[in-house]
Amino acid sequence: MRVMCEDFSSRMPTSPPQGLARRKALFLLLLLVIAAAIAYTIAQNRPWTVPEEAKRRANPVPASDAVLNAIRPVYRDKCASCHGDLGKGDGHDAKRYDPRPTDFSDTNQLRSITDGELFYKISEGHRPMPSFKKRLSEEQRWELVLLIRWFAASSSGAVAASPEPSSNH
Repeated sequence: MRVMCEDFSSRMPTSPPQGLARRKALFLLLLLVIAAAIAYTIAQNRPWTVPEEAKRRANPVPASDAVLNAIRPVYRDKCASCHGDLGKGDGHDAKRYDPRPTDFSDTNQLRSITDGELFYKISEGHRPMPSFKKRLSEEQRWELVLLIRWFAASSSGAVAASPEPSSNH
């Protein structure tokens, strides 16, 4: 009687199949991407840190109705979609963001923020708000600070007459 020996070594895999190794590599890559996205989100949701020197800067642009009327179209174009037409943080895109856009009509909140701090935030941005340092002139950014102050003052009744909105919007 003859015993047949099979060569089992040809049937036993010595390394994982190539498809399994590829799936493992893709899974690890996916985990790394998810971890990076979570870390990025956490880093971006930190509160704004404004340097003390920036906080102390004074607005060189004097407030006037002419300045407020001139900056309104810029505000409507660059800011109103999030901060709202009257600065209440209720623009049509506001709900998309966490934290929500600042309500510029909140006099208590704005009382604790200097003009220099507002200018810095407009200039530098902080996710999700973009930087406007290269999009707007320095004078326009200071004028926006005046308009933000006007929103707060007008909501508290401190402003007797409001500047008329431009009719080209």
